[in-house]
Amino acid sequence: MEQLRSNLSRVRIPEPTTRIFKHECCISYHNPKSDGGLYIDMNSFLAFGKDFVWWNYEKTGNPVYLHFEQTSKPAAEDRPSKKPTLLAIGVQGGFDNSVPEYEEKYEIVILPEFVTLPFPSVELPEKVRLAVDAVILAEGAEKKEQLAIWTADNKKVSKHAMNLHQIDNGVTVPPSGWKCSQCDKTDNLWLNLTDGSIHCGRKNWDGSGGNDHAVNHYKETGFPLAVKLGTITADIESADVYSYDEDDSVVDPLLGQHLAFFGIDFSSLQKTEMTTAERELDQNYNYDWNRIQETGQEVEPLFGPGYTGLVNLGNSCYLASTMQVMFSTRSFYQRYFIEQTLKTAFQKAPADPTVDLNMQLTKLAHGLLSGKYSIPRKEEEDASNIADSTVTVKQEGIRPLMFKSVIAASHPEFSSMRQQDALEFFLHFIDQVERLNAIDPKFDPSRCFKFGIEERLQCPSGKVAYNKRNDCILSLSIPLHKSINQNELEAFQKLKAERNAEGKELSSEEIVRPRVPLKDCLDCFSLPEEVHDFYSTALNTKTTAIKTAGLTSFPDYLVLHMRKFVMEEGWVPKKLDVYIDVPEIIDISSMRSHGIQPGEVLLPEGGELAIPLANDDIVSQLMSMGFNHLHCQKAAINTSNTGVEAAMNWLLSHMNDPDIDAPISEKVNPDSASSSVDQSQVDTLLAFGFDEHLARKALQAAGGDVEKATDLIFNNAVPMDCSEASAPVHTELPDGGGRYKLIGVVSHIGTSTQCGHYVAHIYKEGRWVIFNDEKVGVSKHPPLDMGYLYFFERLDSCC
Repeated sequence: MEQLRSNLSRVRIPEPTTRIFKHECCISYHNPKSDGGLYIDMNSFLAFGKDFVWWNYEKTGNPVYLHFEQTSKPAAEDRPSKKPTLLAIGVQGGFDNSVPEYEEKYEIVILPEFVTLPFPSVELPEKVRLAVDAVILAEGAEKKEQLAIWTADNKKVSKHAMNLHQIDNGVTVPPSGWKCSQCDKTDNLWLNLTDGSIHCGRKNWDGSGGNDHAVNHYKETGFPLAVKLGTITADIESADVYSYDEDDSVVDPLLGQHLAFFGIDFSSLQKTEMTTAERELDQNYNYDWNRIQETGQEVEPLFGPGYTGLVNLGNSCYLASTMQVMFSTRSFYQRYFIEQTLKTAFQKAPADPTVDLNMQLTKLAHGLLSGKYSIPRKEEEDASNIADSTVTVKQEGIRPLMFKSVIAASHPEFSSMRQQDALEFFLHFIDQVERLNAIDPKFDPSRCFKFGIEERLQCPSGKVAYNKRNDCILSLSIPLHKSINQNELEAFQKLKAERNAEGKELSSEEIVRPRVPLKDCLDCFSLPEEVHDFYSTALNTKTTAIKTAGLTSFPDYLVLHMRKFVMEEGWVPKKLDVYIDVPEIIDISSMRSHGIQPGEVLLPEGGELAIPLANDDIVSQLMSMGFNHLHCQKAAINTSNTGVEAAMNWLLSHMNDPDIDAPISEKVNPDSASSSVDQSQVDTLLAFGFDEHLARKALQAAGGDVEKATDLIFNNAVPMDCSEASAPVHTELPDGGGRYKLIGVVSHIGTSTQCGHYVAHIYKEGRWVIFNDEKVGVSKHPPLDMGYLYFFERLDSCC
């Protein structure tokens, strides 16, 4: 006890807004149910597994910890095991939506001797008792932040909140003991903020919940706002406020004032009820939809290093499928698993490692690749009786909550619970990793995806210009006219017309889809294109140029993006229902560009750098679909005015670019602009390791804004002169031969990249493996012809 008293100054009592981590170790995926439980630092409120708490003591010197363990309670032996007879949850005859119950054990531990003191105990100092009570009662930061994300999409300030009329009718609401004024319900109660009346909530579809008295009261009175009793605490922003008029959960910025009107002191209340969002999230996690779906075929589960699944956090399959492929590459495996230990990453991390991308990437790598969390777990499936029950073997997987939080911190869309485009996430992830390693690029694992693209433009004068840029994906159009099953397609269209005339539908077995070879998609990339409104410095006028493109280097890993979205009549985006014939080995040697050729004459430099003009027809057609005028102009310019479809594809892929709203630069004199750049700003970019010429160009395009200039460099959006074509955009890009082997496919099911489901198939140890969230197993029939993103490894780079 004396050791504890001597360290009281290192114990903090958390405030209501303090982030308290108590569900997961910030260095590993250990949790209170893991062997040894968690140790919660009573100063920083970070949690550590038993193997990692000593590292924190060495780094911070914080000696006092709350040791938290959970052990499962045995299930009742007399619980019946029956097949469901109703499509309902948690009701008689329905699905069992219960979750395991756990015994919780707490004790105080003092390092370095690991002295333990029981909790609760009246002998503990009051400060320690108050601090521990606050930690136990608090919502864990992991779940709290996720709930905030879950509700962020829809939760807005109510239009009634700022001018809410409250009736002075003498009502005073007690701090507890509430009951519905119209029935005997004592849970799921809502306080109307206009008249102070208390009524029960809505009746759920399965018969549970309330008796609709709160919503009926609104219908009778028109009083719009109500707050759920039992969700009001000192952290008042987490209270559940509902607007019946707006039919949604809302924010009431004056809730404290509105509660005080009826005598409620929110700072003294404790949480006793789940919010609406918590109930949604709880069901989203606990209801295993696969139990009521036909999975089609049994998949042999796989376990061990490299076969760890990622639990779906709520529409996070785009993240899971992409990250499984990332850590199947040698570059990311080497950088974050072999070369960097968890301890090294933790020592480098700031005071809060939960917000450090390097720490969370290393944690994710060790979680996926160590095999510690890919352990078989037997689960008994319900059957008509226990004797007939079957046992399935599965793994729990890991929940990448902290990684998702930190990688999405700079991207509002990925911070939401909405489905996202796996391509956009891949690009964002590569950008963040590149920034993380900007000081020492030789350690940047994202370089394995980088390659150079060279565009050759020839105007009617016969003179040429070369533009270079770097990229990490090759986005390919799909030439449907190259389908190899034209006869079958024609027969299918006739059959479809006949069935439509008869008012009948086609069966899924009768549907025929175009089948296009990948080689034809690759050939499209290099085909000559007309570029309209090209300003020729040789002719001093706008004209039509011919553009061809090739690759200046071949990356270690080549990522192909299939453009499966096209514009239908009425300019409505539509997903192509098409198969791509993808061979195991491809050779792109013919796509290499060789730069300026003997006899070619470069277009002369003009007195001004001509900024391309957007084609008005393309801009107006895009705007008719509801897009911003500036965005439409940029889409037309960046696709060389080749057409609406190309511009639409560019828009869909670049809507979240950091400079998407930056104005299009005006014409500038290159010499005067270069000389006008502030040398101190150039020096700032040079300190990041950028080339001086590139730094000046970026600052010139960004109007002297260092942050915007940095974004332009990272997004390969720095405008370069024609005469600079021979200068490399980025030195030391990986390069080698043009033969590649297919090693990964990210497939998408659904009508849009913003809905549906993503699944990864990865070639490992001589077989294809399916990674479907936390489910990992041998793939019998990998859908290689249905890919959205294809990942190839260069053969001469393979070990």
